Amino acid sequence: MPSKVLLVEDSTSLSILYKQYVKDEPYDLFHVETGKEAISFIERNVPQLVILDLKLPDMSGEDILDWIVDNDIPTSVIIATAHGSVDVAVNLLQKGAKDFLEKPIKADRLKTSIALHLKQAKLESLVEDIESKIDRPRFHGFIGSSLPMQSVYKVIDSVAPTNASVFIVGESGTGKEVCAEAIHKESQRKDKPFIAINCGAIPKDLMESEIFGHIKGAFTGATTDRKGAASLADGGTLFLDELCEMDLDMQKKLLRFLQTGTFTPLGGSKELKVDARIICATNRDPLVEVEEGRFREDLYYRVHVIPIDMPPLRERGNDIATLALHFLKQYAKEDRKKFAGINKDVESVLKKYQWPGNVRQLQNIIRNIVVLNDATKMSIEHLPAQITSGKKPSSPVVKPKPAVEHIVQQETIITPVELSEETTSIPSHSSGAKAPIRPMWQIERETIQNAIDFCDGNVLNAAVLLELSPSTVYRKKQAWESEDERDPA
Repeated sequence: MPSKVLLVEDSTSLSILYKQYVKDEPYDLFHVETGKEAISFIERNVPQLVILDLKLPDMSGEDILDWIVDNDIPTSVIIATAHGSVDVAVNLLQKGAKDFLEKPIKADRLKTSIALHLKQAKLESLVEDIESKIDRPRFHGFIGSSLPMQSVYKVIDSVAPTNASVFIVGESGTGKEVCAEAIHKESQRKDKPFIAINCGAIPKDLMESEIFGHIKGAFTGATTDRKGAASLADGGTLFLDELCEMDLDMQKKLLRFLQTGTFTPLGGSKELKVDARIICATNRDPLVEVEEGRFREDLYYRVHVIPIDMPPLRERGNDIATLALHFLKQYAKEDRKKFAGINKDVESVLKKYQWPGNVRQLQNIIRNIVVLNDATKMSIEHLPAQITSGKKPSSPVVKPKPAVEHIVQQETIITPVELSEETTSIPSHSSGAKAPIRPMWQIERETIQNAIDFCDGNVLNAAVLLELSPSTVYRKKQAWESEDERDPA
């Protein structure tokens, strides 16, 4: 199919002349006279190249260029400008135009310029096709092309066609359920049900009924038979989120179900058998839970066949800006707002923030911005103070941890969470003088190293004290050791 070139020119005589110039060229040249017609044409059938006159009857060529850039239209733009307007054309090059042609346009110049840019557009298209197969910017419900996410996509590709149990580990808000759904959609079970259960949101007394169902009269209020998640997922996938929150007695029953594929509904006497693939997830470190006696070791080895470690948002680089723009456009469309882009300085601030709530936190903040403001681009003024200041919001949730001694060394004090209400670390200084301001990475490194030293080199115990994932501590420790080896000084 020949390439398409759109000529936006209000002069009929010039358009006829230009068409005559390229009548033997291997592409189709279409002509419109107004900006409105140009936008309508591009929306219906995106051309590979647009030759754009600056002065049109209804709007300026600059307005059309802005529209093309703001809407990420995959086309190249050449500006046709009158003699003496070169400065204007150069300004438009900075805004996104690829080239400019000074009127009156000569035949050879026109043909050479069109051929060059069509060839470049074809090469860019080939590169995008290759990159889309290698570095996928989207994958089912995921958005992001960072290396950590590419690793996740590849694991999903490998594990989805099998029946192996998958254990997804990651902080809250990193997309564990999205990962489970992606595995289901890539599997041969995609046409069967995907049933998700949040073990942390179901009361202990109702957990067995929710998963295995009950029969009429099994307990007060059980007026009818009810199928549980296991039965509903027959032939499909059962996703057990926050598995480490499950009670130990229920873990024992779940283990038997995973081993045999059979279960007995609550209050029933007949054993039922189902074929459901099991995918589990947790925002805790399962090995720590096993060590502390809160998670059965035999269940851990049963479900931890294929682990998938969901990266926190702060480690996903440019994905942060990509996700922010996606949510911005999505909510702007829903709420009929004008937002269409994000300023570069905002992207920089978003990338530097630590995102303790990960993608879910980013999503909520963008939603808040769209609701409370109405502009074409998101600016620094729209961001909440917690983002611009870089401070992590305090959390009211207190998870019990083993009581430990305070670790005191130099200026850093680590106060691990005890079984009491104390949940914060308080910096203390022996003198009334203000402490010197140091880079955060130095403080982080000292704090982690202090904890490791206190635990006699046991990284797992240090991670528990710091309330961090052991994999995070290991990764940071290895990165610092590699830096020290490269730079002995």
